[in-house]
Amino acid sequence: MKIYTKGGDKGKTSLYDQTRVDKDSIRVESYGTIDELNSSIGFARSFIKDEKIREILYRIQRSLFDVAGELATMKPEEFPEKITEKDIKELETLIDEYLDHMTKEEKSMFIIPGSNRESGALHVARTVCRRGERRMITLKRESPVRDDLIKYINRLSDLLYTLARFMETQLSYVDFKGRE
Repeated sequence: MKIYTKGGDKGKTSLYDQTRVDKDSIRVESYGTIDELNSSIGFARSFIKDEKIREILYRIQRSLFDVAGELATMKPEEFPEKITEKDIKELETLIDEYLDHMTKEEKSMFIIPGSNRESGALHVARTVCRRGERRMITLKRESPVRDDLIKYINRLSDLLYTLARFMETQLSYVDFKGRE
């Protein structure tokens, strides 16, 4: 099997349902950003030694194929694997679990992100996740996108933030009262 098809040489690509669209369409931008997020999480996971967090991130990476797959079809109702409210609740449970390890101050104040490679890579994944959410909102203006997909990505960005904060080794708080 060859990796190249030459089908995209003129700026078009095939969706999951074989519909041809422009490579720069908002649909392709949406699922492409989710693909980028998946790679960003994989990169972050490569630095993390905590096996539980590595497993959480691995499971999320698998679920992102379902998100991207559904975004990559003009007939989302026909995509075989769907993100559900159960998936969203699982993220919320993880967020609550890791927030319980932090003080009120740690939860509420802005920090300079990335005191180590683990947290820095998770913060990058979080920002890619937020961009993916914005792209999905733009897509929803012109084509149906299930609310559960948007909720899932929104909660995922919260979880990535929570895990990044949990893994920080030094918190440098941002004080908005003025620079010195």
